[in-house]
Amino acid sequence: MEESGGSGKPQSGGTGDGPASGPGDREPGRPRRAGGGILMGRPFGVPVYVAPSWFLVAALITWVFGGQLERVLPELGGVRYLVSLFFAVAFYASVLVHELAHTVVALRYKLPVRRIQLQFFGGVSEIEKESETPGREFLLAFVGPVLSLVLAGVFYLGMYTVEPGTVPGVLLAGLMISNLIVAVFNLLPGLPLDGGRMLRAVVWKITGRPMAGTVAAAWTGRALAVAVLVGLPLLTHSGSLGAVENIDGVDTLTDALLAAILAAIIWTGAGNSLRMARLRERLPGLRARTLTRRAVPVASDTPLSEALRRANEAGARALVVVDGQGEPTALVREAAVAGVPEHRRPWVAVSGLAQDLKPGMRVSAELAGEELLESLRATPATEYLVVEETGEVYGVLSTADVERAFVSAMARPRG
Repeated sequence: MEESGGSGKPQSGGTGDGPASGPGDREPGRPRRAGGGILMGRPFGVPVYVAPSWFLVAALITWVFGGQLERVLPELGGVRYLVSLFFAVAFYASVLVHELAHTVVALRYKLPVRRIQLQFFGGVSEIEKESETPGREFLLAFVGPVLSLVLAGVFYLGMYTVEPGTVPGVLLAGLMISNLIVAVFNLLPGLPLDGGRMLRAVVWKITGRPMAGTVAAAWTGRALAVAVLVGLPLLTHSGSLGAVENIDGVDTLTDALLAAILAAIIWTGAGNSLRMARLRERLPGLRARTLTRRAVPVASDTPLSEALRRANEAGARALVVVDGQGEPTALVREAAVAGVPEHRRPWVAVSGLAQDLKPGMRVSAELAGEELLESLRATPATEYLVVEETGEVYGVLSTADVERAFVSAMARPRG
């Protein structure tokens, strides 16, 4: 620990927009955040959350679709907004099916899925690991748009079973069109969309380098964001997306705002994909063995001042509390040591500053990269006991050291 003065060991980290980035999106060793919304259920054991932003979008869809119903079915009156709300819920149920397609394939390939979240512009399946092969990456991305196309076909066939110009007919037509839009939009070849992940897989297959695929798909995604920002308002204004009459300033402003939001989401997602890819390239440099601090064993009743003296003599920076047989039982917390004034250290036993060892606080010295980070996340703590495969104690791994190495790895310029 820093107070002991030792040098330690040498140190060496959209709408239905598909799988999200994995372990590197949180700081190492920190506990996982809560779901980020209202928990709706756990299909296939994966929690599904509805983000607060969904309610804003649901209200917007209800208002816009209600206005359409007023023109198509004026006899509905105020009931049209209840019908519109049903449409909003049914549409997001379709988005959930899209995300569940990603989830099922991910689980089939033994890729852990942290959660599914329905949010502002659709949903996201947070898959914690990358696919091992480009073929699996392609399939994992492709199934979402395919399910949306299937749903669009089902709703299209359903339109033949009802009378046109009725509430069921209008709902089925709206759901058919919306799922078709979701499928087509997600097939656009730019990250973070499913089409971007498919492009990444193709480039990965051709070059043999996943990073090359990510760079190509991310920059295509950024180009797509610019195209959406400029092109969507122009297409809407010109009527290319359908008959448009009496376009006023409010409509133009709404189209521009929608385009800006979509473009920002795509641009940000593409940038995050690049950041995560670079992180994964550098994660193997995070090795438990090289980040571990040398430690000295002390009995639980040892005064802190004496324990620090022994650590200084041994050139160690960590303290391990052991029992009478020399077996580790707890780790002295660095933050707790720092909080004890120097004049009180002879009167404070190390046991009062230690955290008992839990099973997950013993990590292998051979762990590295994502495996190391996942091990630390499984049991959040400030220090971990590092052991050899034989069970022999190697030292103590501090979360603070991992975080510093993590930040350093990300800050290094690309070679």
